[in-house]
Amino acid sequence: MIVLSHRGYWQDAKEKNQEIAFSRSFDLGFGTETDIRDRNGSLVISHDMPSGSELTLSDFLRIVDGRDLPLALNIKADGLVGVLKDALQRSPLRKWFVFDMAVPDMRGYLQAGIPVFTRMSEVERAPAWLEQSAGVWLDGFSDVWYDAATIETLLRTGKKVCVVSSELHGRNADVQWHMLRGLSAHPGLMLCTDIPEKAQNFFGDHIND
Repeated sequence: MIVLSHRGYWQDAKEKNQEIAFSRSFDLGFGTETDIRDRNGSLVISHDMPSGSELTLSDFLRIVDGRDLPLALNIKADGLVGVLKDALQRSPLRKWFVFDMAVPDMRGYLQAGIPVFTRMSEVERAPAWLEQSAGVWLDGFSDVWYDAATIETLLRTGKKVCVVSSELHGRNADVQWHMLRGLSAHPGLMLCTDIPEKAQNFFGDHIND
């Protein structure tokens, strides 16, 4: 299993998507999920509408500092495919993928040969372009609606699966993590969490193999 920190490994909510959270995550060997938008023609790291103080994508890549850790890039605006592809192809990073863009925009990423994870949730049980996608971003807004067999089926088709940990939606993750424990040896399984060190301790030897 690969553990990704959610918006960096933050310990105070004000650290989300900030350099301190990314540095902490990368220094501990965790990849991360983060949010990509544009501001005045540049790519920036921001979940919400940019205010002008955000890290740029260049800042973010400087913090990564060549460490080829897995990166999940949540696409928050349309039309970024060309400039994002150019920026990341100039870097040495190879373990990155994009997800969460609008479905029409998703087609452009697939055509550009960019690794895309399609979304699957209780309201998106038939994911868009599943066959063409590199993986599945498996979410549950109101509850864990899927089971281990759902994940195993996706993994058997050769898709990677990144599971959104329940605490990201304000729920206790214990039941979900116990369900995932039996799958944690699979190299195609990922977990996006606010508490990566706790996940590391819970899942043990299979983390980030």
